[in-house]
Amino acid sequence: MNQEFWDARYGEHEAVWSGRPNGALTVEASGLRPGQALDVGCGEGGDALWLAAAGWRVTATDISRVALERAAERANGADIAWVHGDLAAEPPSPRTFDLVSALYFPLPKNNPEAARGLIDSVAAGGILLYVGHDLSGFDADDHDHDWDGPDPRDYFTPADVAELLDVEWEIEVNEARPRVDTPEVSAHFVNDLVLRARRVRS
Repeated sequence: MNQEFWDARYGEHEAVWSGRPNGALTVEASGLRPGQALDVGCGEGGDALWLAAAGWRVTATDISRVALERAAERANGADIAWVHGDLAAEPPSPRTFDLVSALYFPLPKNNPEAARGLIDSVAAGGILLYVGHDLSGFDADDHDHDWDGPDPRDYFTPADVAELLDVEWEIEVNEARPRVDTPEVSAHFVNDLVLRARRVRS
């Protein structure tokens, strides 16, 4: 899941994702007052473009230069800072963002400091939105299906992230629910795990 892996994946297809924003983002961020947003693992830019159109000042990061170049081309001049980097290795600036959106971002469990860095990047009063796949009923060791990706159990779930939050935080949403606007290519995961938490203390 390094840069070489993701560059190769994006390079094999004209478009990997639909180009639409993720449904969980539109549901959870629609009522928020725009400010500084960090889109973690922005891919081809669907979420970042939606946030920018809603008035957010967006920093969009990804480990893949191929994805970032494609996203910038599709931005049509939208004022978005496209940043190449691996947030699992280099955390974002602390206490900076009013919204940190990490949707289906593969954050390895063997790197808890990366998760803490992501949490620490949220400013006072800001929102952390961390969304993952509901793995209920999914077995990566079951060879009767066509799953060929990494074992999703090796990565932080929203519940894992919630356990890292201290008294500075108020958890507003922490639930499993049907995925909104499920991509046709994602037949394995039809439900989301959604964590939305607000930093209530500086």
